[in-house]
Amino acid sequence: MSVQVVAAKMAEVELKDVPTGKDLPAESPVTPTSEGKNLPRNDPHEAGSAAAVSPIAEPSAKAGEGGTGLLTPNPAKMPQASSMKRSDPQQNGGEAFVNRDGTVAEAPRMKKIQFADQKQEFNKRPSKIGRRSLSRSISQSSTDSYSSAASYTDSSDDETSPRDKQQKNSKGNGDFCIKNIKQADFGRREIEIAEQEMPALMALRKRAQGEKPLAGAKIVGCTHITAQTAVLMETLSALGAQCRWAACNIYSTQNEVAAALAEGGFSVFAWKGESEDDFWWCIDRCVNVEGWQPNMILDDGGDLTHWIYKKYPSMFKKIKGIVEESVTGVHRLYQLSKAGKLCVPAMNVNDSVTKQKFDNLYCCRESILDGLKRTTDVMFGGKQVVVCGYGEVGKGCCAALKAMGSIVYVTEIDPICALQACMDGFRLVKLTEVIRQVDIVITCTGNKNVVVRENLDRMKNGCIVCNMGHSNTEIDVASLRTPELTWERVRSQVDHVIWPDGKRIVLLAEGRLLNLSCSTVPTFVLSITATTQALALIELYNAPEGRYKQDVYLLPKKMDEYVASLHLPTFDAHLTELSDEQAKYLGLNKNGPFKPNYYRY
Repeated sequence: MSVQVVAAKMAEVELKDVPTGKDLPAESPVTPTSEGKNLPRNDPHEAGSAAAVSPIAEPSAKAGEGGTGLLTPNPAKMPQASSMKRSDPQQNGGEAFVNRDGTVAEAPRMKKIQFADQKQEFNKRPSKIGRRSLSRSISQSSTDSYSSAASYTDSSDDETSPRDKQQKNSKGNGDFCIKNIKQADFGRREIEIAEQEMPALMALRKRAQGEKPLAGAKIVGCTHITAQTAVLMETLSALGAQCRWAACNIYSTQNEVAAALAEGGFSVFAWKGESEDDFWWCIDRCVNVEGWQPNMILDDGGDLTHWIYKKYPSMFKKIKGIVEESVTGVHRLYQLSKAGKLCVPAMNVNDSVTKQKFDNLYCCRESILDGLKRTTDVMFGGKQVVVCGYGEVGKGCCAALKAMGSIVYVTEIDPICALQACMDGFRLVKLTEVIRQVDIVITCTGNKNVVVRENLDRMKNGCIVCNMGHSNTEIDVASLRTPELTWERVRSQVDHVIWPDGKRIVLLAEGRLLNLSCSTVPTFVLSITATTQALALIELYNAPEGRYKQDVYLLPKKMDEYVASLHLPTFDAHLTELSDEQAKYLGLNKNGPFKPNYYRY
């Protein structure tokens, strides 16, 4: 690369030849102008002009000319720079000087170093089409930076729907529908990283692999498809199960992980950014397949159970049980049970201690900050935040935001949870009391219409609105899709909703689950939940007939304790053992369970 440099030519002058102050004339050869007129300027690029008028010019080319050999003014008698310079803003800040003879001169301006190929490249103005392409490229790259789990596929894939593609893995199997099978290698690396943080599942895989406790199980699943879920699916397969999987959220799928699973022979139907129609199509492809019928359901949110109940109710004759892990899905199961429409036993994983205390509380305590930072780069210190709901998820969110210096308000319907919020130092309010002043609104109730259009209309300009509950019904997003409001996509999962007066709110993930749509969650916590799900599936599948009726059950306390014990070696933790005398005094078995079912941790 050639470098073009334009600079004044410096003469080789010995140090002894440079004049001292006593050798200079009594008066400075350069005097400033006191007038503010626009004086004519000489072009420094003209031959000889710089040498003639510059206060610091090159020495005379001929020996003996000019007396001193330099036109350097005496610093002691030279006026202040501010009084002798005159900048002309129309000439890029050039400086004018007036010589003793009254002529006006311009100080030489420093030239910037330019690289030849850079100059040639950037002097070309892009065409209209080129500018659009460049703009789209920049916008897309910024979108990719904030995509869920840094998906490798967002910026490179075409816009063709996966439903219109014919893809096959390296073994010729095409029973899947994903974004891009070519990303399988990236996904495999992510799965391998996740395995390092999921010790219990890996231990379970190693301990039970020989027994194959899920041999003959045909599990249809509908969960978030992430690297952590992939570890669970591969563990279930190692234990003998056949699996078909769809995503429970249209934004949370990691495309490269789905590709790795498809390459590994799993029937996966999911990709990031599905439409509502795609969502139900993928679930149907998992269920409605010739020659294969599920006998176990692993659900997250109840959509899969609802779809089978609605479209294929006869399948429940062969299904042995349902495992559900979300508040929303459990609520649906209890409704079916109450109405006498629940056809099979169901295991409520959500209310198990290992799920409530670790996934809901500790996971959300970390992932709420991650999701907000990735999408908005917001500063939490001093921000006013209202958290709707003070269950385990709400507790985790509030604790994290308070630790970051936010002013946190809480809304709650349950007086016990409300009292907990007050004792933890949060002010309990109604949403309408603070909606005009808060900077961030977070919902985590599992309910519907927690934030409605009336609340949205009253929010301040720039208010961030997001949901940490599983369901997308907590924020009334549908009420914002009206002609008078403008939607503006900022980046992936971030929208500005603009009112006619110019006010705008920042809506994240279109009201869907923030942490798994916009960021990731701690793998270690998901190991706890995934292990609980795996054990629940093993329990329901192998339970003798009659142990579980057509109802909703909690995970046995002994199983909760077993899940916890599998994770303790990670911390080099050492449990204290009861003596026989102590166990007798407490009325407990030395090996547990150590707490009654009604105990609140």
